[in-house]
Amino acid sequence: MPHQPRKSVPTYEGRPLPRPDEELVDQGLGFDLGTVMGRRRMLQALGLGTAGVGLAAGGPSNGTPSSSPAPSSSAASSPSAAATTAAGATTEIPEETAGPYPGDGSNGPNVLDDSGIVRADITKSFGDASGTAEGVPMTLELDIKDLANGGSAFAGVAVYVWHCDREGRYSMYSGGVTDQNYLRGVQIADPSGKVRFTSIFPACYDGRWPHIHFEVYPDQASITDSGNVIATSQVALPKDVCEKVYATSGYEQSVSNLSRVSLSSDNVFSDDGGASQLATVSGDTGSGYTVLLSVGVDTSTSAGGGGQAPGGGGPGGSAPPSR
Repeated sequence: MPHQPRKSVPTYEGRPLPRPDEELVDQGLGFDLGTVMGRRRMLQALGLGTAGVGLAAGGPSNGTPSSSPAPSSSAASSPSAAATTAAGATTEIPEETAGPYPGDGSNGPNVLDDSGIVRADITKSFGDASGTAEGVPMTLELDIKDLANGGSAFAGVAVYVWHCDREGRYSMYSGGVTDQNYLRGVQIADPSGKVRFTSIFPACYDGRWPHIHFEVYPDQASITDSGNVIATSQVALPKDVCEKVYATSGYEQSVSNLSRVSLSSDNVFSDDGGASQLATVSGDTGSGYTVLLSVGVDTSTSAGGGGQAPGGGGPGGSAPPSR
């Protein structure tokens, strides 16, 4: 189905009104708090990183899909497990660049044209490629919310996910893996708006905070044209978990790369420290990690992300990627 142009909505201080047909004073608690202070100050004031946003929104405190049990208190406090709480999808996910290695046809190759791209396990290449990405196991779960319809489950949308491998390389672009297409895949949101991918924990390459890219399309039929994208953003991974993963074999270069960057200095997450993009993570390096994020998508606003960003080919390329 072709992507329909989005209608404009009234804004206040540059932010779209969540209830455009009502008075400014009736826009809801979240909007009122955002008017008084920036997202970062609001998170500090509410003590988020705990259950604050979920309680304020009247929903789950950690954005954990209802089908996935929350980690027990003993597991969360265990030295072998790490858990970091992310804000729920009460606001629209920030629009971000797709970076120089999207593989969606907007900058060179288009893996979304290939049969087999709709898959849950993205650790292996498919089609004529046969490589496998090695690393600490990771399950990525995204909970897509339709903010234009009251935050209901956004069932049926297609979510394309991609990220770098353990060495910081992007398949199809970086030297040594241009003939691979691993760590790229599409899933269709189930009736509860959730998608799940089996993957490996990505590296930290020079100049960027550890992250995962994703694009949301209206449906599976629309994925072959990047112009149909209704949201483009990135998942930020928490520092404590990254440090545990990067202490394992194969991630050695990520240790020094991580030491030179922070969420507040990263060129994507620095505006608010990744407040609404920082994932909830549980698990350990032995059994793997589960990465959870609630993603608010508002089709009544313009999709401002996507497009290319400056940068070279990453490890094995001409220069490290910047996005």
